[in-house]
Amino acid sequence: MIMSWLVLIVSGVFEAVWATALGRSEGLHRLGPTAVFFVALLISMGGLAYAMRDLPTGTAYAIWVGIGATGTVLYGMATGAEAASLAKVVCIIAIIGGVIGLKLVA
Repeated sequence: MIMSWLVLIVSGVFEAVWATALGRSEGLHRLGPTAVFFVALLISMGGLAYAMRDLPTGTAYAIWVGIGATGTVLYGMATGAEAASLAKVVCIIAIIGGVIGLKLVA
């Protein structure tokens, strides 16, 4: 069960990777980001599928999306591709709180 949680967390990080790569691929027309997108997508989905063998689907999916969404926004803000604001930070904290809450009640 612990392995499923670890794989789920790593898969959520790879969700942020593929989402970012997809945005940089210019509609899958740039080779480098497109290749990163497909590799990260396979790793992310494969890990999610693995984790769902032991974890409830709703919980696993929500945590996977929460990690991916949070990672994508934080990366965008860190690189300057996305404007940072107090409202965004508060929303990210809410997402993280929800992910932690789902883990605690699972």
